[in-house]
Amino acid sequence: MAAHKEHHAHHLSDGRILRITEGDITEQDVDAIVNAANEMLAHGGGVAGAIAAKGGPAITSESRRSVQEHGHVPTGSATITRGGNLKARYVIHAVGPVWQGGSRDEERLLASAVQNALSLADERGLGSIALPAISTGIFGYPIQFAVPTILVAILGYLDERPGSSLRDIRICDMNKATVALFAEEVSRLDGDAVSGSAGRS
Repeated sequence: MAAHKEHHAHHLSDGRILRITEGDITEQDVDAIVNAANEMLAHGGGVAGAIAAKGGPAITSESRRSVQEHGHVPTGSATITRGGNLKARYVIHAVGPVWQGGSRDEERLLASAVQNALSLADERGLGSIALPAISTGIFGYPIQFAVPTILVAILGYLDERPGSSLRDIRICDMNKATVALFAEEVSRLDGDAVSGSAGRS
């Protein structure tokens, strides 16, 4: 099976690309993949379990050591380990919020988790990264709210950091409906950008 099927590509003016892809994030041939982690980096089920299973014991042991030495990873932040047996050299463990109805700062915390993951990739000079729909699994964040938050966080990060090493950013999910939502939202943002620039000309 192909590692991914691209549904949409958003090209920034400086050549950087945000891709919306359908596929298995553990098979992405990028410098780093992002894990939708919990604060204790206990990689049980969902994306985390799949990454730990395919990446091998190195990811689990390095995660455990990180928590022992530095404590839990606060919601909205991220940490990094090597990629073990994955194609990706690194796994960035981003801790998104558990959905509690939307009144507990969930939007800000989700955006923060996304941007902290991108920042860790930048610190290591990485050129490519793949992210899942953080917090939308067992953490219960409604996908229709998560999609615009994740996209705006990524595009805002790139806009504020023209010198970022990241050139190829992917949102990757195996769920066709989730991928379609991301693709639709990126298309809408592209349309807004075009109409906005036309209005200013």
